[in-house]
Amino acid sequence: VQLQASGGGLVQAGGSLRLSCAASGSIDSIGVMAWHRQGPGTQRELVANINSAGITKYADSVKDRFTISRDNARSTITLQMNNLNPEDGGVYYCYAWIRRGRGYREYWGRGTLVTVSS
Repeated sequence: VQLQASGGGLVQAGGSLRLSCAASGSIDSIGVMAWHRQGPGTQRELVANINSAGITKYADSVKDRFTISRDNARSTITLQMNNLNPEDGGVYYCYAWIRRGRGYREYWGRGTLVTVSS
C-alpha cells in the first residue's frame, strides 16, 4: 500500500494551494483519511480528516480556510487551502486507516512541503 501526496510548494501569504493524496495497492477498504502537518520544531498535528461517509473534522486554526474532500471510488483525498499564512507552512503528511485482510492499520505518505512567505 502506498499513499502518494502531491501539490505542495511555495505560495505568498493570502494565497491558495491544493494538496492531493492517492492510496494504491492491495486495499480492502479505507476508513479515515487525513492530512497532518509538522512545522519546524513542532510536533506533527492533525489538520483535517474525513471518513468514508464524508464527515469531516478540522483543526481550529484552519476552519473556514481549508476544505478536505474525498473520492472513495479513487481512494483519494484533497485539501484545498485558502488564505494561507506563514504558520500554515510545514510538511504535510497524508494518512489513511486501511484494511487489508482481517485487520486495519495506519499508513502514512512521505509528505509534501508547503512554504508560505510573508
